[in-house]
Order: sequence, then structure tokens, then C-alpha cells
Amino acid sequence: MQLNPVSAKGKEQILKKNPNDVVIVGAYRTAVGKGFKGGFKSVKSEFILTEFLKQFLAKTKVDPSLIEDVAMGNVLNQGIGAMEHRGACLAAGIPYTSGFIAINRFCSSGLMAISDIANKIAVGEIECGIGGGVESMSQNYKKAMPQMDPHLADGAEEVVSSCLVPMGITNENVAKKYNIDRKVQDEFSANSYKKAEQAIAKGSFKDEILPIRSIIRTEDQDGNITEKEIVVDTDEGPRKGVDAEGLGKLKPAFGGTTTAGNASQISDGAAAVLLMKRSLAEKKGYPIVAKFVACSSVGVPPEIMGVGPAFAIPEVLSRTGLSVDDIDVFEINEAFAAQCLYSAEQCNVPAEKLNKNGGAIALGHPLGVTGARQYATILRLLKAGEIGLTSMCIGTGMGAASILVKE
Repeated sequence: MQLNPVSAKGKEQILKKNPNDVVIVGAYRTAVGKGFKGGFKSVKSEFILTEFLKQFLAKTKVDPSLIEDVAMGNVLNQGIGAMEHRGACLAAGIPYTSGFIAINRFCSSGLMAISDIANKIAVGEIECGIGGGVESMSQNYKKAMPQMDPHLADGAEEVVSSCLVPMGITNENVAKKYNIDRKVQDEFSANSYKKAEQAIAKGSFKDEILPIRSIIRTEDQDGNITEKEIVVDTDEGPRKGVDAEGLGKLKPAFGGTTTAGNASQISDGAAAVLLMKRSLAEKKGYPIVAKFVACSSVGVPPEIMGVGPAFAIPEVLSRTGLSVDDIDVFEINEAFAAQCLYSAEQCNVPAEKLNKNGGAIALGHPLGVTGARQYATILRLLKAGEIGLTSMCIGTGMGAASILVKE
């Protein structure tokens, strides 16, 4: 569970402004690239992060000397990208005087990075920092699963192995345990695609996406390599005309109801949130977009890790004195249709408030990025004075949720 800067509970108190509030000055992301096939397929995460942070600093117009710390979520890089992502920050123009920390809590890594910076501001360690995430699943996805040590004591092997269950199998466990049939999952997924398709058509993502350059590398049959510079500015995951009938024809990937059509996509990208102490933002004249309110993390059984939001959401609501009715927009990560459906239904989240522009099934799920990507999206969906909630399930059996208020 993360330290919470909220000292008073309830909607009325949360809407109040205080000089010591943790506020969001800017939240942006790259377009989400399609894994192995998209605009970021040839470049590594440090390239993506360097190019993104250059544009992020330019867009927010923040004085880099104010940035005291950077927390960057990542899941698949060796060492969580601690070395190369620190280097990317420096290459983008963040001074060496700023600290850096790499964070891996699986699918919540981007949110944990935001929470880390928010907590440091809340307790007075810093007054300004960046929390975000970057992931190149194209470059790092095909890695061997960790192998258990053969010397584990009796009983320990079973416990450890429960945390190594493939995510698709955990979703099958959820679908079976809670009787979520294939048809419902496919209908939910088709709706995600429809919402994302409509959002792109309306230009709903234009304000949150920072176009960045990338390199596409190709090799012909003779081994000759060519490179082409491109600009990636549009999400590559959404497809037009997806319907439940078509999704229903896809073969199950794990012997049950989970398919490539009702699960999140393998993706690449980056996202970041600039946070400050309210008094600093006001003193320096930076526009305050929102107030960070709270973040909670909880544990659940590893074999049904997808139910994490069903427990994290009530936890963060309880700690802030809010109810589901107080929340205007929900962003719950669609790791899989079954787990997202279960979590939303358990928490009585109205369908019309959930993932209004589609979710990870359609947009993609660059693992370390999603928690920060959700902030970039939800802030454009909220109106002044409205409250938003983001949440996701987490590998090895956890869930996380956060609350923010639009200003």
C-alpha cells in the first residue's frame, strides 16, 4: 500500500485546494505501437524514452532544473532499464542533478512511478518530479520464464510456482471461477474496439499523444539492411469493423475462452506525468491540470491475479471516503476481458463510465506504460471538478487503484 497524501476524507474535502497538494502539471504519452509490426518495432526502449521526453519537456515547458527526481516504470528490460533509462533522461535534457529510479510492479509500474513521485512531494522530499513508464515489448517480450531453484524447501516450490503461472491461465481461472462465458467476453472486447475506433476518428487522442520519430529497419533476402525514419503519431492497435461475431471465430489460446481478440495486445510506447507541489506550480506559473489524491495497492491470490481491481478499487475508495457514485470516469486496464468484466461488475462500475475511449484490448498494453497512459487519457475525459479513478490487475496476484481530481 502506498503512502497517501490525503489527510481528510470525503468528496467535499478532496475537492478543496491546499498549498501542499500534489498536483499534475502535464500528462502525455506516445501513440501505442503494435508489437513486432508497428512503428517502434526496430528501436529499443531507451530510444523511445529519449525521443518522448524531449517532446514532453518541450510541451510542458517545464524548467528542467526544477525536476528533482524521475521514476520510470518498466517490466521487461534487464535490470528494469535502470541504466539505459537514466541515460535517456539525461539525453533528453533532464539534468544529472535529478535523481532516477526504475520501478517494476508489472502492469501497474507506470502508476507506481507516479505514486512514488507523488509520495515524495507529499512528505516534502522533493517539490517536482516525473513519473511514467516505457516499454519495448517488441524487443524484450520473447524471454524465457524464470526457472525455480531446485533446492526450495518442501512446500515452497508450490507457492513460488503459483507466481509463475502464465497470465492467460490466470484469466482462464477467473473466467471459470466466476462463470464469465466467451460470448460476454467477445462482446466486451468488440465494444472496446468500437470505442477506440470512434475516439481516433474524432481526434480524441490528439491532445494526449506527442508524436515522436522512430526508425524502421528492414533486411532483404540478401542481408542488406535499410533504415527509414518515420513519425509515430497514431495508436496502431485499434482495427475498424471489429465485432463480437468475428471475435467469436478466433481459436482459444489457452484451451478455454481467452483469445487474441479478448486479451490485451503486445505493444510499445511511453507515457509520463509531471507532478509538483501546488505552491511551486503556482509560484512558477505552471498550469495545474489536476490534483493527485491517492493510490492503493492490494494483494490477491496469484492464480486469479486478474481480480486485483475488484479489491484495489474498494480499498482506495474507502481510504478517501468516496463511493463509486462519486467517480465520474473509470479507467480499468483491460488485461483480459474476463478479469476486467468481473472487477467492474463486483465494484458496480457503470458501463457508461468505464474506458470511454476503449482500453488495452483495442489500444494495446505496453506493460510498464499503462499506468501512466491511463492518466494521459483520463485527464482528457474529465471535466473541471470531476473525479477519476484508474486501476489494473498485477502479475503474481495484486491490484492497484488511484484517484485524481480534474481542475
